[in-house]
Parts: sequence; C-alpha cells; structure tokens
Amino acid sequence: MKLVSWNVNGLRACVTKGFMDVFKEMDADLFCLQETKLQDGQIELDLGPDYEQYWNYALKKGYSGTAVFSRMKPLSVRYGMEEDSEPEGRMITLEFEEFYLVNVYTPNAKRDLSRLPYRLEWEDRFRRYVLQLNELKPVILCGDLNVAHQEIDLKNAKSNLGNSGFTLEERGKMTDLLASGFIDTFRQLYPDRGDVYSWWSYMPKVRERNIGWRIDYVLMSAALSDRLKDADIHCHVAGSDHCPVSLTLA
Repeated sequence: MKLVSWNVNGLRACVTKGFMDVFKEMDADLFCLQETKLQDGQIELDLGPDYEQYWNYALKKGYSGTAVFSRMKPLSVRYGMEEDSEPEGRMITLEFEEFYLVNVYTPNAKRDLSRLPYRLEWEDRFRRYVLQLNELKPVILCGDLNVAHQEIDLKNAKSNLGNSGFTLEERGKMTDLLASGFIDTFRQLYPDRGDVYSWWSYMPKVRERNIGWRIDYVLMSAALSDRLKDADIHCHVAGSDHCPVSLTLA
C-alpha cells in the first residue's frame, strides 16, 4: 500500500503547475492534501473511477482545507476531531478495516508566535484524539505538522531556534506524540540523513540552495513498524512550496 501526503498551498494553483501529472505518476492508494484553499464547488478533479474523494473545507474562503483521495472505500469518515467541527478544515479521518488514516494540517504558531498558545492547546487535543483511535486499531497520521522536530530537520537550526515551527514548545509536543506510541517513518529508516527537506520559503534561490525545513511527515503506530517498507521525501516535485512525502507498507 502506498500513501502520499502533500501540502499543495492552493490546489487550483497547483493544478496549473502539473498536479495531475504528479498524481498519476505517484500512483498512490491514498493521496492526502493539505492547504487546499478551496470552497465546495470551486474545483472538479477527474481522478477516474478508482478514487473516492473526501474534502474538508475551511469556513474562511481561500484558507486551510484538507482532502483525501482513496482507492479503498473507508468504513467511516470523520471531519475534524470528535469533540468539535474544526472550522478551519484541518482534519479528515478515514477508518479502514486494519487502521485509521488521519490527514492533518497543524495550525501555524505565526511568525510573531501570537498563535502559539492556541497551537499548543490544539496539539494536546490532537494527541488525545489519535490516542483514542490507537486504542481501537493502529493509526497512520500524515500531513503538514508545521514543526521541524530535530536540528537535522532544518538547514539553519541555530539561527531559527525559537522561531515559529522550531520553538522548544512545538518540538516538545512532537516528542510527546512520538513517545506515546508513534514512529516517524522517515527517521525510522534514515535516522542520520540530513539535507532532506519538504518545505522551502519563497525567498529568492532558497529552494535552489536547499535551505529548507522538514515539516511534512508520515507517522504511524509502532504496532505497524514491521510492515514499513519505505518512506520518502520527493524533493524534486515542484508545484508548491512543499513537496510530497510518501509511505509504502507491506
């Protein structure tokens, strides 16, 4: 089984930059998107008869949003966390026979860290939510988690310490999540592999010089670790300021 996750930073724009070619080439069983920036009816994607489409739109126009395209019909679908509707459209959970899939776009703390308190509270609710799922069956969790966990996960760690996405608080929440029974699939296979990133700013020549951050992840319950075949970051794929990340399970 192959899963792909991609923050497209505006799906309509990404479609004009070759999204459908990437979608067909990657040939995933599950294709998860974040930051679609869409409202219902603003796009129609012809993915063929093999894919079910699930969309979670933000109430605010042109903001956030998630989607999942699945070859496998889920047993159930949930939008947002169980206790609220998540008006920013940040989560979709699909239940399958052997696992739950959670596609998530984690809130950004903002450059001035004004949203850091909300971000940390959201992280606590999110961890409780996935742990509740994990008690029922294993969880595969993917998306833009808006944090570089360790120094190896961004180019300029020292100068970015304390900045949004690399605060001790945000990194600590990721540590807590992993410690509660999840593995970072890429780091599980490539613990020492540096200079591999999934996001680059739009400042001139930043992507060409590979001054990036690894903030897009596929995590999964440790119970699935023996099925892990591959995890990859597709840095060559353009179309967004993020690139796709993928997971292959036996």
